[in-house]
Amino acid sequence: MHTQETIKVVPARYPLRAVGAVLALLVLAVVIQSVAFNPRWEWGVFARWFFDPVILEGLGQTLLLTLLATALSVIFGGLLALARLSSSWLLSSLAWGYIWLFRSLPLIVVLIILYNFSYLYDTLSIGIPFTAIRWASFETISVLGQFSTAVVGLTLVQSAYTAEIIRGGFLGVDHGQYEAAAALGLSASRRTLRIILPQALRTILPAGFNEIISLAKGTAMVYVLAMPELFYTIQMIYNRTQEVIPLLMVGAAWYLAITSVLSLIQYLVERGLARSERRSAVNSARSSRRVVETVHRPQPQESAHAQLS
Repeated sequence: MHTQETIKVVPARYPLRAVGAVLALLVLAVVIQSVAFNPRWEWGVFARWFFDPVILEGLGQTLLLTLLATALSVIFGGLLALARLSSSWLLSSLAWGYIWLFRSLPLIVVLIILYNFSYLYDTLSIGIPFTAIRWASFETISVLGQFSTAVVGLTLVQSAYTAEIIRGGFLGVDHGQYEAAAALGLSASRRTLRIILPQALRTILPAGFNEIISLAKGTAMVYVLAMPELFYTIQMIYNRTQEVIPLLMVGAAWYLAITSVLSLIQYLVERGLARSERRSAVNSARSSRRVVETVHRPQPQESAHAQLS
């Protein structure tokens, strides 16, 4: 006679995990209590300056710098990435040299050199090199002002990093996709834009958005140009009022808001890209199933009639 044994399921216990969670909550409570109830943080000053028109004007300059530098660095960095992947050794070497140079130089050094560019060159001319032909000529000091120097400097440095991100995305695409795209008879530009680039975006987007977030924070470096962006504006105010900590917290809060919005955009874009990939995978699976069913479907046979003579 067989006796049936019952198996009792015992849930796994993680005591160290519970202890760690309790300690983390305790530390968080201590930090919140010390920040919220310490009068030296001067939260009243923080609230007074947070939506001040001067602060908002500096915030607008920061957002504009981020937008322009991002757009220009994507365009220029994309061209650099294509040059790095080119079969021409000259284009590849020149692109590599540019990327090596501007990845090596600190942003603040590039900004200061550009701001003093008028000391090296009095005028900037457009014409045919090594000849006396000049179509247009401009004074360097009028072309490279505070805003234009900030945009050019941020673009030059950021495009070097963007080029490597885009190049890494293209290298991450399986080589068979290149061969399949070439077999379709498409031109090189159409192969890149319609087949290779959509697959490379899976690798490019996460790293690219991280660079945009770093660029938004890196715009604070243009304070060396005395340009009234967010950080420089805050500096000017607390130098006048001596309210250093609350005004720095105003800047920190606005930078947190900018990075939070960019992170949300990154999440939405990646989720939309994942949905489109799943949809295309499902459609391709259905198409393959229809092809298999069509191949294995038995064909109706015609009846043979014997003719009697």
